[in-house]
Amino acid sequence: MIALSVNLNKVALLRNARPGHHPSVVDAARVAIAAGARGITVHPRPDQRHIRPEDVMALSALLRSDFPGIEFNIEGNPNAGPNPGGYPGFSELVTQAKPDQVTLVPDSDDQLTSDHGWDLSQKRPELARTIGLFQDLGARVSLFLDPEPALVDAAQAHGADRIELYTGPYAQAFWTQGIAGAQALLDQYVRTAQRAQELGVGVNAGHDLDQENLLPFRRLPGLLEVSIGHALICDALASGFAETVARYVRILDTED
Repeated sequence: MIALSVNLNKVALLRNARPGHHPSVVDAARVAIAAGARGITVHPRPDQRHIRPEDVMALSALLRSDFPGIEFNIEGNPNAGPNPGGYPGFSELVTQAKPDQVTLVPDSDDQLTSDHGWDLSQKRPELARTIGLFQDLGARVSLFLDPEPALVDAAQAHGADRIELYTGPYAQAFWTQGIAGAQALLDQYVRTAQRAQELGVGVNAGHDLDQENLLPFRRLPGLLEVSIGHALICDALASGFAETVARYVRILDTED
């Protein structure tokens, strides 16, 4: 069964548009879990445009106390350090929150959204050390990658437990050309996932997946988890948050 991890960044972005605490990311997490989500994802950025450090800690406490079977996934660049605005640095957040999974993404501090995976053409000793440090904290570590089989070998060599396939290009092809136009790209994701299976590396995926393009993508060999935020919130404007989460869960749980 493929797990849905609901990314709450957009809930926090809406909350930050006004003073106060509404909508609450903690309440949103409760609704998502009740609707069938098996994970909660956040991507705290140094500029705190959406998820803030206090949200990370509040969600960590909620899941640990009330939902111990639900995975907490924190995404971010391990090189993002502390700043005077109150961001303690990515590594410090992970150390304090102790998530079940850490997804490492090569974003710059001011990047709008994730748009590429790690360049592992050469060994990155500091990345390997960071992976080991987070694993010592009890976290599974996933590396954000473009769909290229050779990158899976490199991710394993760096010590990663899983990869998260960057699905933005596939989603863009699907939106503009339909499944026929996206098929060649989808085949590349399949080959990458197959290589991961051969190496015993787990496969996650995320970025711009929605209810339409997820249908063919969920057949990816060995797919364990998808992280969805932006599309889910957009759909929720029409259908309601709980119902939208439930619809995504039904898509992932359906067997062909």
